[in-house]
Amino acid sequence: MPLRQAATAAGLVTGYVADAVFGDPRRGHPVAGFGRAAQALEQRVWADSKVRGAAYTAACAGTVTGLGVAARILTRERPFARFALTAASTWVVLGGRGLAAEGTRMARLLDDGDLPGARRRLSHLCARDATGLDIEQLARATTESIAENTSDAVVAPLLWGAVAGIPGLLGYRALNTLDAMVGYRSPKYVNFGWASARADDVANLVPARVGAALTVASAPLAGGFAKPAFRIWRRDGKHHPSPNAGQVEAAFAGALGIRLGGTNSYGGRTERRGVLGEGREPEPVDVRRAVRLSKVVGLAALAVAVAVAR
Repeated sequence: MPLRQAATAAGLVTGYVADAVFGDPRRGHPVAGFGRAAQALEQRVWADSKVRGAAYTAACAGTVTGLGVAARILTRERPFARFALTAASTWVVLGGRGLAAEGTRMARLLDDGDLPGARRRLSHLCARDATGLDIEQLARATTESIAENTSDAVVAPLLWGAVAGIPGLLGYRALNTLDAMVGYRSPKYVNFGWASARADDVANLVPARVGAALTVASAPLAGGFAKPAFRIWRRDGKHHPSPNAGQVEAAFAGALGIRLGGTNSYGGRTERRGVLGEGREPEPVDVRRAVRLSKVVGLAALAVAVAVAR
């Protein structure tokens, strides 16, 4: 393995371990800083326009990706510096430990029957309106969020880091953050956020399907079922309104032997999604099973990223 390639691979592994051990940086998180800067820019340039929104997306994501390109160029002949910057970038863009921690907290609240607490806590995982959700509905929302974010916050950044190094890590996280900020189909963002949402869809086309395949392969190691995971993924993955989220959610549903999907509410807007899987409704115990599966999928994604690192 060439030295620069080895530096990238070692940086990905080190960053993954740092996320697993330490989680997100407690202060001065770069992703949070990017979000504040993007929000400040949005307040200045917002208009109900796809063109204005596309320029906003290009400016935000392009700036961050450009910094990554500069770092890659400057470390071309400095493998240790490349390793260090790749490790730091991987650490700050991954969200595996935080995802597992939120899933575990939700499972504990549901086990205790603390519905008000679980409804409040759900906002840490997704933007779904939790008002009035019962235990089974909260378990479903949490399991779906764990599945989707396993792809978005673990598999995708590792793969982009493997194929595009530091620019891939930073650029992907910028797009994913912009999608979370302005990519919703609300009246305010249906046009302005269109470019951010579509760019995030494109960036996740391959990672989501790799994530689903890794879910199938990882299912037996997490107490799940590989054959149903593959069958449900191929049958139901396309039933989700997102071109990507349904891939991993369907694979998780099959692997865990449960049924996901249905009707969700987002800020007063009702969204009827297809049914994913054919098992029973999720229960609190399935949230813990989803967390275990997410961790195994993350390790599998790391192995793939090391194997294809450039």
